Amino acid sequence: MKLYKSTTGEIYAYELDGSQDHLIPSDFVQLTQTEIDARNAKFAEDALAAKNAKASALAKLTALGLTADEVKALIG
Repeated sequence: MKLYKSTTGEIYAYELDGSQDHLIPSDFVQLTQTEIDARNAKFAEDALAAKNAKASALAKLTALGLTADEVKALIG
């Protein structure tokens, strides 16, 4: 996918093969590889933080004596 940023900062993705190029507004700016790498790193950090938060919640709920099924019902 080719990623573009709008004037408001929103990110849009278009096919690499050029089949959607006619849909890209002229004021959109294509993201650089550095910007893409930074976005991917942020997504990875967010995913790790969510995983750690879930593990922490699991440990706390288990310490309170909840069963595995009860914990799963609460936090998935």
